[in-house]
Amino acid sequence: MDQSNVSVQARVLGILSGRSTEEPFSVFAEARAAGAVLSIPHPMGSEDHRAWLVTHMDEALKVLKDKKGFTVDPSSIEAEGVRENLSVDDEAPDTFFSGTSMLFVDGFDHRRLRSLVSKAFTPKYMESLRPRVQEIADELLDKVEADGEMDLVTDYAYPLPINVICEMLGVPEADRDKLQIWSSAIAKGMGWGRQDPTVTEHLAQFGNYAKQLVEDKRQTPGDDLISKLVTMEDEEDRLSESELISMITLLIFAGHETTSNLIATGAFELFDHPEELETLKNDRRLVPGAVEELLRFNGPSTSVGPRYATQDTEIAGQPIAKGDMVLVLVKSANRDEEKFTEAENLDIQREIDRHLAFGQGLHMCLGAPLARVEGDVAFSTLFRRLPNLQLKYPREEIAWSFTLSSQGLESLPVTFSFH
Repeated sequence: MDQSNVSVQARVLGILSGRSTEEPFSVFAEARAAGAVLSIPHPMGSEDHRAWLVTHMDEALKVLKDKKGFTVDPSSIEAEGVRENLSVDDEAPDTFFSGTSMLFVDGFDHRRLRSLVSKAFTPKYMESLRPRVQEIADELLDKVEADGEMDLVTDYAYPLPINVICEMLGVPEADRDKLQIWSSAIAKGMGWGRQDPTVTEHLAQFGNYAKQLVEDKRQTPGDDLISKLVTMEDEEDRLSESELISMITLLIFAGHETTSNLIATGAFELFDHPEELETLKNDRRLVPGAVEELLRFNGPSTSVGPRYATQDTEIAGQPIAKGDMVLVLVKSANRDEEKFTEAENLDIQREIDRHLAFGQGLHMCLGAPLARVEGDVAFSTLFRRLPNLQLKYPREEIAWSFTLSSQGLESLPVTFSFH
């Protein structure tokens, strides 16, 4: 298809749906050049409300930080939301997609749900996990060190965060392979206006597993986050069964999927920028700053969940009506030329005061401190122990997958040797 005859908005939506394999950042650059706020077709085919794409940093911040002007809950303003088109098994327990999770509520309900787990996700507590994260990273590399090669996705980037979050939550080690199957199927099976037939079944299995896990913790509680949520005695703070299962599935899914992408995609970008990689290898004190730049340059999330205007408003001179859907394209905002010098270049020593990889405002990612600790440990350990790590195949042969609001690597074969 001749791309010149297809609007940039349609090409962005092709990327978000997972149907397009076009290089995303050149499309996002064209979108920014076309405007800070672009009209797009409403995914629900609404005749009453319009949908908009936000591509620049200032306008993205305006939407994400304005908790009065925008909501994640379209039902609160009688607007059509993307979840209304979600196919779910009515007999299965709710998950974070279908139930009451932090992703889809605002106001009191959001504060109540978030406060119950936010005490476990403080930067101080996340930092206290660093020794265990380090142990897991070393254990994973111990398994492959003698082989001289590994798949950086399946052998390292995926198992590191899934083991950390499962230990926090109290998920048995024997069950973690199942979680990988469900999470991967859900992430890869959903996109803008798209849901693969298998997603319904995997969501149901995920919800049923979480329900059984709750029952197990009620019988034999342990010193883990799920047990604490289950055994709360304060009636005002107690989660309903649906809220509890929605929360558990959200924490498991969000607690590893994005960090896996950060580690794998970040490693790929460093291989793709050998001078930056050498700089980082020569001074691993630069790793925390490099993680922030990797998050800005090509972070895990392409967009954040849609917002809905609670009243008539205006963004960058564009009138937005009450009920209109607004989709913030964070990967575009993170390369806004007005905010970052040479925004399309990776610079691990860049001074960054803000990026949107974890969102912003009320719904900013709860697990951001944990992701930062995991990213720091993952890259520091990787380049300390395997300093001559390199791609096994040419970069053109590396397979990308376009998943739910993100883009990730299916596989990243690497080789290394010892002097």
